[in-house]
Amino acid sequence: MAQPLMPHATASWLVDNTSLSFEQIAEFCGLHILEIQAIADDTAATKLTGRDPVRAHELTQEEIDKGQANPDYRLQILKGPEQVRRTKGPRYTPVSKRSDKPDGIAWIIRNHPEISDGAIGNLIGTTRTTIAAIRDRSHWNIANITPKDPVTLGLTTQRELDAAVAKAAKAAGIEAPVDTRLEGDREALITELRAQREQAARGENGESGGITPSEPTAETLFRR
Repeated sequence: MAQPLMPHATASWLVDNTSLSFEQIAEFCGLHILEIQAIADDTAATKLTGRDPVRAHELTQEEIDKGQANPDYRLQILKGPEQVRRTKGPRYTPVSKRSDKPDGIAWIIRNHPEISDGAIGNLIGTTRTTIAAIRDRSHWNIANITPKDPVTLGLTTQRELDAAVAKAAKAAGIEAPVDTRLEGDREALITELRAQREQAARGENGESGGITPSEPTAETLFRR
């Protein structure tokens, strides 16, 4: 399924301006549902500037209305201008995030040694020289490098990382690790997040039942 040109910015706008469920937004934008929860809780790496998909001709207001009326409805993206796809060269990373790259590289090396340097370069947008320097600990700033999840840092998406891990595991002839964080609890999580969303909407309309500080955040749900 086609995705918005700027999925995170589009998700931010949909969270702020519609009552669509997190699951609907996650599916439309091609993101993990916990990424949507992080955006809603303002726990993303940076505060995102929303991008209106209606003005961008990627979604109609009628389609949004259908989704708001039916939580099980899947939003259909409009066919917009041909998106420019990167074919050569490193992935572009905003200046504000470039200092996080070594931490993301170190995390992948430590947790997924089966991923090749070339695949890491494609995921994070870095060079083989930098990766090699972090591997053999000859990097000029190695003392200050702390392994951190590149998804949390905003350097890549969970789907891209999972795909890279699966591909590397297959090439190495090993079993790819299975993400069991939501195993047996996915539907409960989705229901709980949807309830929080609806409760927040009622609070904005002046009704009782706004979200209280004691309710779980994405981080606490993630650790269940």
